[in-house]
Amino acid sequence: MTVFVAGHSEPRPDSAAWVSELGEDLVNDLETLNASPRRLGRAWRDASFNVRASFRVDPHGAALGTWEAVVDAAQLGTALFRAAGMAEGSTEVRIHHQMRTVSATGPTSYTHAEAWIEAFWYAIITRDQPKMTELCELPIDVLRASGADHDDYLYHWVAALQAYWLKRPELVPELTLTFQRSHPDVAVIAGRDYIQQVAYPPINLFYKFLQKDEEGFHTTLLESLELHKQYWTATPERADDIDGLVPIGILAVTCLAYDGGIPVNVESPYLPEHLLKRSWVGEFEV
Repeated sequence: MTVFVAGHSEPRPDSAAWVSELGEDLVNDLETLNASPRRLGRAWRDASFNVRASFRVDPHGAALGTWEAVVDAAQLGTALFRAAGMAEGSTEVRIHHQMRTVSATGPTSYTHAEAWIEAFWYAIITRDQPKMTELCELPIDVLRASGADHDDYLYHWVAALQAYWLKRPELVPELTLTFQRSHPDVAVIAGRDYIQQVAYPPINLFYKFLQKDEEGFHTTLLESLELHKQYWTATPERADDIDGLVPIGILAVTCLAYDGGIPVNVESPYLPEHLLKRSWVGEFEV
């Protein structure tokens, strides 16, 4: 039986013009990517924002523009970390339908562990396996060199995801450390509510996916969505924040499960149907 989980925000078609303008601004910014090393990081940040803004008007991912926004984010996220892993020179990457030249940046303040995880989620959602592989081959020391001040469990979470995709033997120990060090008594920088309701659910859901535990995955998915809703409705300010419209990590892990044959008997605006069911995959070159 399919269970419906309501979102906490109604679609706002009147925001369509604003979302279109955001997309146009990003395309204009792409023309000046090499003006400074920070331009690439800013473009990545804006692309991620555009994805969330798109969900404001298209919660099911039914519009081509929403798919373009997600692909842009996947492309920019991968480009960001490719450039971070380079000490010199330049590289050619496809971003928004065009091949573009991106210069080496080395580690920057944008290339931290949280950004890597988000870029990996977008690569999963777009089913872009070459991008998943490229991101997973990036040394974690590049992320540490960003200078970001965040909880240590994130590095183990990155290592676990990399080990999973590259079939490395470190998966179990790194995932174990992720669980241990993401305990709210240990991970203190992000805050207890954020850890319990936002950061931990994708980790736990990923564990259920690895176990191929269909019943456990279903139960954990429902729990994860409810925790997400609790966090993002705790205050009026959070409830109106577009960051809470779709839990990107939960969506990405659910895409892994869907592609792996685990039944996803949950429908929700938190899981845009056309992204989950890869309706747009193959629509254009990514």
